[in-house]
Amino acid sequence: MRELRALEPDFWRAPSAHNTQPWTLTYTAQEVAVGWDPDRALPISDPTGRDLRLSLGAFVECCLIVCADAGLDVAFRADPGPLRVGFLHRAPEPYRTPFTTADVRARGVNRGGYHPGRLPAEVADRLTGVHRLPCRDLAGLLRAADLHQFGDPGVTRELRAWLRLTPRHPRYRLDGLTDRALELGAAQALGLRASLALHPVLRRLGLPRVLAAASGGLLDHDGDVLVLVGPVTEQVELGRTLMRHWLTLAGLGHTTHPLSQIIDCDRTREALAGRLGVADPLTLLHVARVGRPKAPAERSARVRT
Repeated sequence: MRELRALEPDFWRAPSAHNTQPWTLTYTAQEVAVGWDPDRALPISDPTGRDLRLSLGAFVECCLIVCADAGLDVAFRADPGPLRVGFLHRAPEPYRTPFTTADVRARGVNRGGYHPGRLPAEVADRLTGVHRLPCRDLAGLLRAADLHQFGDPGVTRELRAWLRLTPRHPRYRLDGLTDRALELGAAQALGLRASLALHPVLRRLGLPRVLAAASGGLLDHDGDVLVLVGPVTEQVELGRTLMRHWLTLAGLGHTTHPLSQIIDCDRTREALAGRLGVADPLTLLHVARVGRPKAPAERSARVRT
């Protein structure tokens, strides 16, 4: 257990929506319960818990990879319970994985510019359960989803709670979305802070359209969007799959920019399912643009360092 605790800073490099880092580890003499802190969930933005369960799965995968690289024989046993998804426990052999702790540390999201070009077919074929679409095919859906997101006072209020748009924020180096992680200049960060602070007043005057327009060119380029599709009942396991996809892409010089708002809005989620020929829109679990970034991204903050 002491050896596991020492590895926690690398476990915490797992991704989570808004960088909330919702995971918890509860140690006993023989095993470690993997759970989550409800205060770090997103009940308004993620009411079904989809992003929460995906992030917990990604966290589990990070734990297993880091333990294997450290020479610890650890496995995961799914056992859902109150605020819990399962247990890490001693195993007869190490977890088999091609990835290392260095891979976990190197992976990250990039919200900056991307070089033009589609994902090579041989790379896309390695990503199981994923549909691939040209970026421009989803530009209209992204604008509609952003308009829906910024038009919802509850969602906007929750987003604002996790934004760290100035280094003076007391949690700037701990969690949330910083100005640097969002690739915002000083003037842009100040403008976003002011806009969200005045959201209740300016919403009726068209502020959601202004905020949505800010991402108008995000998909207006030659590139790919990846959509993970799978059973709703297997979201934790698919979060593990998603983590392996991200590590595979990172190892080949690619990175991702999550666009979950497209499947957070009922209308755009159903439209995307129709384009993909997917019968149940709820099986669309994750959306992200992917490609080669023009510049490295700022390393995101973590509570465990």
